[in-house]
Amino acid sequence: MRLGVFSGTFDPPHLGHLLLAEEARWQLQLDRVLWVLTPVSPFKTDQEISPVEQRLMLLERAVALDPAFEVSRVEIDRPAPQYTVDTLRLIKEQYLPDALIYLIGGDAIAELPRWYRPQELVAIVDEIGVMRRPADDLDLSRLLEALPELSEKIRFVDAPLLEISSTEIRRRIREGKPYRFFLPEQVAEVIEQEGFYHQK
Repeated sequence: MRLGVFSGTFDPPHLGHLLLAEEARWQLQLDRVLWVLTPVSPFKTDQEISPVEQRLMLLERAVALDPAFEVSRVEIDRPAPQYTVDTLRLIKEQYLPDALIYLIGGDAIAELPRWYRPQELVAIVDEIGVMRRPADDLDLSRLLEALPELSEKIRFVDAPLLEISSTEIRRRIREGKPYRFFLPEQVAEVIEQEGFYHQK
């Protein structure tokens, strides 16, 4: 089994997330994509993040229609700090995949040398699928200078760009602007029913 791991805060999960995951699944020939909900991102400490159970409910609704997608509680069910290197090791032990592929954005991989035990992270995975954005600031030569072992594992995913962000969706909901078509229908319905993100 070729298992992809896609992690994030998903606050809320939107069509851009689904599109990236599906393109990665197709282009990297993944059998499954494991969506790992991050309780608190060390890179978003200046942002207020919605309760994890709220985000989990929305993420489960978002991926429910695709049998190749699965939500993991691997970071929710263990105490902080949840370092990615430990998460990947636990997933590898649990699923015993033939290949473990970590999916990451071009902006995030630029910061990989600053992550916790990055060399160990690269050693654990078989490939790293990088989902590029036109505006990301990725200096590949500098990245490979810091982590030369990446050169054999990095794979680029060419995905259509949707200019959608969770931050923009939350803002639109708070301001009473249209937002439904940024999200899967089943996610938009829950947000409306539960009143998520409507507070000023």
